[in-house]
Amino acid sequence: MNTTNILIALSALVILSYLFNIVAKYVKIPSVILLLITGVGMKLLCDQFSIQITNVSFFLELFGDIGLILIVLEGSLDLGITRQKLSLAGKSVLSAILVLASTCGLIYLVMHYYIGMPVRNSIIYSIPMGVISSAIAIPSVAALATHKKEFIVYESTFSDIIGIMIFNFAILDNALSSGSFRDFFLNILYIIIISFVSSALLIFMLNRITTHIKSFLIFALLILVYSVAKMFHLPSLLLILVFGMMLNNSKYFIKGKMAKVLQLDKMSKVTSELKLLTAESAFLIRTFFFILFGYAMNINSLIAPEVIITGSLIIVCILFARFIFLMFISRTHVIPELFIAPRGLVTVVLFYSIPSSFISSLFNIGILYYVIIISSIIMMLGLMFTKTKFSEAQGLVLGENDIDGPLGLS
Repeated sequence: MNTTNILIALSALVILSYLFNIVAKYVKIPSVILLLITGVGMKLLCDQFSIQITNVSFFLELFGDIGLILIVLEGSLDLGITRQKLSLAGKSVLSAILVLASTCGLIYLVMHYYIGMPVRNSIIYSIPMGVISSAIAIPSVAALATHKKEFIVYESTFSDIIGIMIFNFAILDNALSSGSFRDFFLNILYIIIISFVSSALLIFMLNRITTHIKSFLIFALLILVYSVAKMFHLPSLLLILVFGMMLNNSKYFIKGKMAKVLQLDKMSKVTSELKLLTAESAFLIRTFFFILFGYAMNINSLIAPEVIITGSLIIVCILFARFIFLMFISRTHVIPELFIAPRGLVTVVLFYSIPSSFISSLFNIGILYYVIIISSIIMMLGLMFTKTKFSEAQGLVLGENDIDGPLGLS
């Protein structure tokens, strides 16, 4: 293919993805499913004309890392900090931790006792499929009541961050030693300190740069710090979350003389510009990631009996753990939150990050495809049969006081 054909193809895919977003708002079909179908169709078309895209796994990992950064930044830039929101955030973190831990535990049982994987491999394989994908969940809940939408944003974002932290810990050579647990918590402390210091410096830079070209400079610096922290096995995604929340809530973090130095009255315009560019960039990366993932999928593997049985068991584990938490721990309504547990971008990124020493021939890659597709379809059906107007009215009637109710999720 020549460059002209490549440009035409890339442009057509972006336009198609934009149309998918419009369609998704009306029919409640997550655009990710349409992108995956597009990728599968593109694979069939390429095979027909003997065209091959090389290094797909490399591009998936690259787009996945960039996508995680942009999606978490996009979500954090929309998170406000008030007394009620802090309560909701804390409860969302609790949900992310408990649901992730119980889901991974149940999936571990499937991996170890049903498939027959060794203990360590089972733990490592269970984590990617235990993490909720914020890349799919956040764009899919725009029509829900505000408090429900914010809960999903917090929960899925923290699920990504905590899941990545646990995964990076699990693949360490000395993960089961006593000293490794101490190092794990020290790394969290280090990244929190680095996050606040780096975020303050980045906000200062945003305020002081007078040229129009500054958002991509901030992106470059964020990716640089993220990548360096990742090299040292630090939970670097936490940095992105802290930066986004500090920027969107700068009036709470920066006060007194510092507020005058940084001219906080100008920060709202800067934040709005960054939000817009982040959303546009996340849309672009998400488009190419899921189309490439669809291209890489082996459709024939989805119909293998072992894939259907194992994948269905994992889906049951995901829904069961979520149902128990929502019903008996948070004691709240389970619809539609029960169904909003898609697996996607972060699942693929973590799966491709499994070290070669832990890769097991007992695991069929079709299981990964199956879990991602079925969990997205379940979310689609859950949202499709949710009465949006009722949800919005419920949110208005309950008001802010409901957020301080039983875990604030009803």
